[in-house]
Amino acid sequence: MDHGPVQATLNFIGGKYKALILWHLSEGKLRFTELKQEVGSATPKVLTQQLRELESQELIHREVYPDVPPKVEYSLTDTGRSLLPVINAMRDWGASHLPKLPKQTTKGS
Repeated sequence: MDHGPVQATLNFIGGKYKALILWHLSEGKLRFTELKQEVGSATPKVLTQQLRELESQELIHREVYPDVPPKVEYSLTDTGRSLLPVINAMRDWGASHLPKLPKQTTKGS
């Protein structure tokens, strides 16, 4: 069995918060503080790391505005948007199976 395509996809969205970030950005541009509120349990350091990885993978775009203080917005690239069917399928699966899953598997591990 060829695991190449599955492994490649997991390399892009397999970070602890990457899928959540992509899902929240599916509704439009968000600033760092808005993403922090949406993701919740991510520390600023980890969230920044995940955002940098997504940007280097060209899944998100980081726009810096020359305001004082600087304003930064994140949005999905076309490649990032192409992952939305995968993210939505994960959401749908979770919504339909969450009530059936053992409690320990539903915690943020």
